[in-house]
Amino acid sequence: MIRCRNVEVPEDLKSVAQEKVKRLSKYLNGWDAGEVLFSEERNPRISAKEVCEVTLHGHGHVVRAKAAAADQQAAVDKVVDKLEHQIEKLKGKLLGRSHPRRHGPIDSARSSHNGEGDERLEDEPDAGDPRIVKTKRFPIKPMLPEEAVLQMELLGHDFYFFTSAETSQAAVVYRRNDGYVGLIESS
Repeated sequence: MIRCRNVEVPEDLKSVAQEKVKRLSKYLNGWDAGEVLFSEERNPRISAKEVCEVTLHGHGHVVRAKAAAADQQAAVDKVVDKLEHQIEKLKGKLLGRSHPRRHGPIDSARSSHNGEGDERLEDEPDAGDPRIVKTKRFPIKPMLPEEAVLQMELLGHDFYFFTSAETSQAAVVYRRNDGYVGLIESS
């Protein structure tokens, strides 16, 4: 799916972006879904105004990359390069963890969907009390803290909420200011 936020994107660029994202399946077969979002930075001091963000769902993981450039085509090329690197890293970790001697593509029949789903943004700020302006819902599968750290890195976030496979309780891994990763478990 291709979305545009406050920017016009030509149809030929949309089809090029869709084709490039589809080609990423050569690194890891069986993506469940993919989303491309085009937007534009409004700051006049920023020369790389055209932003392209791609989110891929599959194999129980979410891979996201964001890139900005002076033109939309360059932003697409940059984000695809970032995704290739992240997918190769994910594939290496998946193969190394489950089948160290296996070199073929990962079978998507074993995967479960763990992507971010229903996302809602409200644009009108309300004067007064603080309020929730963005809501995300996503299925949570039980995983080990190491898997959650990998997922956090793939998403490029500073934290990741998950259900611990060891304790069946809610937990959060987060990036600390010293560069290490912390774990918060419920009791």
